[in-house]
Amino acid sequence: MPDAQSNNPYPPSAFYFKVMFGGTHETVDTSFQEVSGISSEVDVETVTEGGENRFVHQLPKGVKHSNLELKRGIASKDSPLVKWCMAVMEGDLVQAIETKEVRVFLLNEEKKPIRGWLFDSAYPLKWEVESFGSTKNEVAIEKIVMSYTYSKRIV
Repeated sequence: MPDAQSNNPYPPSAFYFKVMFGGTHETVDTSFQEVSGISSEVDVETVTEGGENRFVHQLPKGVKHSNLELKRGIASKDSPLVKWCMAVMEGDLVQAIETKEVRVFLLNEEKKPIRGWLFDSAYPLKWEVESFGSTKNEVAIEKIVMSYTYSKRIV
């Protein structure tokens, strides 16, 4: 069944995507194996109605977002993302953390975006290298966890 907006099959495949960093000088860094954490949830406050024990109200307080997680093979020190992570993680918080826009695009077979999300004022929270194993024949993976102010769907 085609998607009316983009004339692509529905549902779209989740294996072909790109991640872009920055605003005016946007860069595409190396390929990512996995992107996760694209979610929003309404945070609620539970209020019990006084004198009436049958009713519990859940009142909206705001929207909260999970952290954005990016996984890929360990990149070189020349990677713009690695340089950014090093500045944040190894800079001892002497200078202000540089935040960036992060965009994630799901692509069709013609490399055209069919879905997209913007994560505003993002910065690295965690930079982790997954475990090494002498009995495994796998690519060494790094995981970068990012916080951001808000997200919105752009495509």
